[in-house]
Amino acid sequence: MDWNRVEGNWKEFRGKVKAEWSNLPDDCLDMIAGKRVALSGRLQEAYGISRNEAEQLIKRFERQQHGRFLK
Repeated sequence: MDWNRVEGNWKEFRGKVKAEWSNLPDDCLDMIAGKRVALSGRLQEAYGISRNEAEQLIKRFERQQHGRFLK
C-alpha cells in the first residue's frame, strides 16, 4: 500500500492506527498526522522498540490495510 494514501486520508486511518497501537495517546496521533517517520518514532517511544522493529510493525499494518482495500 502506498503510504501517501494513509497520509492523505489520515482521518480515516487515525482510528485504525489507534486500534492497532492503543499505547499511542490521542495527542501523539494528532502530531503524527499521517507521517510515516513520525509514526515510527512514536512507536519506538511508546513501546520501547528499535527503529527496525517499528518499521516492521508499520509494514505489517500496511499489508493488513492493503488487503482490506482489495476486498
